[in-house]
Amino acid sequence: MCLSIPGKLIAIVSQLDETFRTGKVSFDGIIKEVSLTLVPEAQVGDYVLVHVGAAISTIDEDEALKTFDLLKQLGELHELENTEPI
Repeated sequence: MCLSIPGKLIAIVSQLDETFRTGKVSFDGIIKEVSLTLVPEAQVGDYVLVHVGAAISTIDEDEALKTFDLLKQLGELHELENTEPI
């Protein structure tokens, strides 16, 4: 099963143009660098869904926090801590 994880975009770290950007996303304090190519509308402070190192859509903050709480209850957040940064 494929899963996308919600995270908060905290910084744009690289920008070739309006389309090709990368940013730092916080997953409850775990910071990863992700591609923002598929979400050109995403701004710092927005929540994005991340799948395989790429933000694939923006998401409402309430939905992001609900999803994050469920992942915590399931004990699935440890997998984020054990992966290499992208």
